[in-house]
Amino acid sequence: MRLALDEARAALATGDVPIGAVVLDPLGEVIGRGRNIREATGDPTGHAEVVAIREAAGRVGEWRLTGCTLLVTLEPCTMCAGAIVLSRVSRLVFAAYDDKAGAVGSLWDVVRDRRLNHRPEVLPGVLARESAELLGDFFAERRL
Repeated sequence: MRLALDEARAALATGDVPIGAVVLDPLGEVIGRGRNIREATGDPTGHAEVVAIREAAGRVGEWRLTGCTLLVTLEPCTMCAGAIVLSRVSRLVFAAYDDKAGAVGSLWDVVRDRRLNHRPEVLPGVLARESAELLGDFFAERRL
């Protein structure tokens, strides 16, 4: 999760919301990194999770990320939760809950929806305080 937090901090350089993600292969090696790049690229799908999943799939050479773990600093939104399910990520670890847009328990629970054909293991709350502080500081500066 500390690597994901490093990615989140790097997003600050482009004015993006500081959210970071890392994908680990089944052996624990980093195969994908991502940070929010919506502001930097003008891409509405430029969420940290999607960026990290795309890089990991490129490294693996296919779209299935079976056995992989995605670590992300904020609870995924519906788009990212869908990408997690569709890419067959086996485990999702996230830091802070997102009461406004979270789709892994806060507003929705896309990744554990029994109607879908894949449901990753979910481990919430890892380094939640650090992630929440980073996000809180970012938005506090915007409100000044």
